[in-house]
Amino acid sequence: MDTQPVATDLAFICAMPMEVRPIVRKLSLAKTSVGGRPAHAGVLGDRHVVALVTGMGTELARAGTERLLENTSVKRVVVVGITGALEDLTPIGTVVLPEVVVNGATGGEYRPSPLGSGAPAGTMWTSDDLITDPATLADLRARGVISLDMETAAVAAVCEQRSVPWSVFRAISDRATDGTVNDEVFHLSNQDGSPNPAAIRRYFLKHPGSIPRMAKMARGARRAAEAAADAAIRACSTGLAVE
Repeated sequence: MDTQPVATDLAFICAMPMEVRPIVRKLSLAKTSVGGRPAHAGVLGDRHVVALVTGMGTELARAGTERLLENTSVKRVVVVGITGALEDLTPIGTVVLPEVVVNGATGGEYRPSPLGSGAPAGTMWTSDDLITDPATLADLRARGVISLDMETAAVAAVCEQRSVPWSVFRAISDRATDGTVNDEVFHLSNQDGSPNPAAIRRYFLKHPGSIPRMAKMARGARRAAEAAADAAIRACSTGLAVE
């Protein structure tokens, strides 16, 4: 039977299974549980770590972070995963280290705790809505928003309520301006981040010519997940050494 960790130095929080897999593989983490939900645990150098998946969206992110902090004493939370760019210039796989994260629904602003050598810049915008409207995207760019996600602000809010330092490492997996991600594509995943086989079958029956484009998107997402995991692990390996 897996033993739930009662205390840990680092908690990596991801929204989707494909985001946590590189962390589990790179750190050789073993299966465990947190609050009765699946997780992975192990070590990074001399620090104990746990990694878990919350599911997609602010509500699941909030609930997953609360469950973690209610069941395990954590010194620092690190959000790791993919994010969407607001323009067409940033290469897929580029790691984003935002200076501020904004909850698009409430306007709440959260500032990550610096970790590692990267210089924070720009704003990450968290929203449960899939934002593709050109005018809305242009307005966000004018406000200094550089990427979009659906969980980080919710995780940040819970951490700050409990005085737990938090950091974020996300990498660009797609671009909101190029039309590759729409509502139909978004719903090819379940809310827990796993693939939705029935929706995928329907999509490819309806759009048989989209297979090469979707394969390219999948490769971009995997590249971004790997880059985000590498950046987070590197920052935790070096940045925490001086704390």
